[in-house]
Amino acid sequence: MYDIIVIGSGPGGYVAAIRAAQLGFKTALIERAELGGICLNWGCIPTKALLKSAQAFYYSRHAADYGLVFNGEVQPDITQVVRRSREVAAGMSKGVAYLLKKNGVSVILGTAKLLQDKSVEVTDVQGGISFYKATYVVIATGSRARELRVAPIDGEKIIGYRHALVPKKLPGSMAIIGSGAIGSEFAYFYNSMGAKVTLIEFLDNIVPLEDEDVSAQLSRSFRKTGIKVMTSSEVTAVDTSGGVCKLTVQTKRGEESIEAEQILSAVGVVSNIESLGLEELGVIVDCGKIAVDEVYQTNVPGIYAIGDVLPTPALAHVASAEAIHCIEKISGLNPPQLNYNNIPSCIYTAPEIASVGITEQMAREKGLNCKVGKFPFSASGKAAAAGERDGFVKLIFDIDTDELLGAHLIGANVTEMISGLVTSMNMRIKGKEIIHSIHPHPTMSEAIMEAAAAAYGETIHL
Repeated sequence: MYDIIVIGSGPGGYVAAIRAAQLGFKTALIERAELGGICLNWGCIPTKALLKSAQAFYYSRHAADYGLVFNGEVQPDITQVVRRSREVAAGMSKGVAYLLKKNGVSVILGTAKLLQDKSVEVTDVQGGISFYKATYVVIATGSRARELRVAPIDGEKIIGYRHALVPKKLPGSMAIIGSGAIGSEFAYFYNSMGAKVTLIEFLDNIVPLEDEDVSAQLSRSFRKTGIKVMTSSEVTAVDTSGGVCKLTVQTKRGEESIEAEQILSAVGVVSNIESLGLEELGVIVDCGKIAVDEVYQTNVPGIYAIGDVLPTPALAHVASAEAIHCIEKISGLNPPQLNYNNIPSCIYTAPEIASVGITEQMAREKGLNCKVGKFPFSASGKAAAAGERDGFVKLIFDIDTDELLGAHLIGANVTEMISGLVTSMNMRIKGKEIIHSIHPHPTMSEAIMEAAAAAYGETIHL
């Protein structure tokens, strides 16, 4: 008998289990695959390792731009690139195992199914079945790749993100369907490794959840590196019967035919909620997502859910925050409610993208009285010295309150800069306070101060 059983060991599940153990609960964690879930093993972490290899390869090919003479030729060894990525992921998974053991969490390997009265049936890889019971159960089973009807994933010619992480060889050409974080990051990686990449997006802009100016900048940067970007384009048919894949794409200009050695389907994710026993228990599911209240409890008392199984943003840091809030509420603490209007988002392309809060388009649609400040990295001394002048910082302020409503950054290392702006929004910092906070020189982050100044007509370096 456990106090809390957590199902799933991703950044929601393992954080929930550790926090529960810290608060004195007898805790078990059930996982059917690798500890750390998709994020650590097949998502966030190994992807960033691949992207680091792509960046290193880029710098080697552009050594002359930095005054360096290199007489040899650097070529990507995809086997070694993948090996490094898998080693990084394995190391992080071992780290999670260590943290769980350190905090006294019992790890149960197998596939879980909920039964009545918070009992959980676990089937191990040999088919053996065990039963466990808890006072509370937290569902944190995450998500998997969504498939298009016209492009079902076969693992060879049409692949999903898991296959894209471990290629046996580099394709000469690749068509990527979907330009969200996954699609755009892999477009950058495979293009950097030498593949001819076509990025196809159904909506009017790539990275469609980002500010329109950010999307336009990424399109320019991608096209500059040779990526073909197609927006307002729908893949209506795929033929994989020949030596290459043939895609029929409906565009604003009419129908186009695209050929590629391989297709990557990156059209979002779907929650892992099948076979959990939710229907038998009467747990409410709406549009493929589990319905919960403000403390993440389902309609069935004692059963909670966090992370990608909810209709909240499918981001690792959101799952972790929900995990801590959920467990602390169960324990009787009173943590502050999560502010879903202040969730940072990061995309690790080149240039990187980082954002929080509302976009300029959203502000217009809401009829808000706003002022916008924008500062380009082309005017930044540090960006010029680093050879990273693409991009900008864009800040949106409420004219009536002077509070920061949104921040949208695209450029080198901006994913490391967004946290301060999240804190500023959380503390309801005024625009003038950002301007008068001395930023170190020379840094990329000076652009934040300058963008704030631009909103008030006070920028110096532009």
